[in-house]
Amino acid sequence: MVVTAVATSPLPRVHTLPEHVAIIMDGNGRWAQSRGLSRQDGHRAGAENLRPVIERFGEHGVRVLTLFAFSTENWGRPRAEVEAILRLAGRVIDRDLHVFEDAGVRLCHIGDLEQLPKVLQKKIRMAVERTAGNDRMTVNLAFNYGGRADIVAAVRQLVAEGVTPEAVTEEAIAARLCTVGLPDPDLLIRTGGEHRISNFLVWQAAYCEYHFTTAYWPDFGVAEVDAALLEYSRRCRRFGLVPEDVGTDAV
Repeated sequence: MVVTAVATSPLPRVHTLPEHVAIIMDGNGRWAQSRGLSRQDGHRAGAENLRPVIERFGEHGVRVLTLFAFSTENWGRPRAEVEAILRLAGRVIDRDLHVFEDAGVRLCHIGDLEQLPKVLQKKIRMAVERTAGNDRMTVNLAFNYGGRADIVAAVRQLVAEGVTPEAVTEEAIAARLCTVGLPDPDLLIRTGGEHRISNFLVWQAAYCEYHFTTAYWPDFGVAEVDAALLEYSRRCRRFGLVPEDVGTDAV
């Protein structure tokens, strides 16, 4: 999938690709502060980096990409910063929706829409509706999303449906999460140098591989995408088992 007509660097050969990649896009504020800019400038730079990164993963053939754009905890940030992020989200949709439509990208939202400004809710719903028929790549925008809140909502739905305790299984919970119908992430990337997942896909990421990079999100470019996928291709995923050709009892 190529989103723009701009030529990019040659693709490295990656022998094992993840089907689903999730990214914690961290470091916008620190990127800006290191350059003497405002945190809002950092978020603008981060927004500019969305399309190139989506395009590169699409070129590799990654089928699902989930981007952690705004968490349920981010409401505690300074009001001016939160408002700037909300405005940026709407502008990105206005600017790029037609590009993703033409490229066959299906846009989805995970998280609680109801707390967002009405105008932004309308734009997100429009983007989801207009790209619903696309099938070349799925891009999930995790906006006002929290992993624990996702699990709590699933459990509340089970209770409301009158599901008996014996019928509460992993499959029953997974079927009521925001990501229902999607494969669990195979690779979770966090930019910005931190080594935690910050309440992101805490159920779904139980057995995914992790890749932490010191690159701030605005600097996470084609080379960093390629490096993350190459590292993933060298991992041996065991899911708690011990394949005969591994000979180890590591989890």
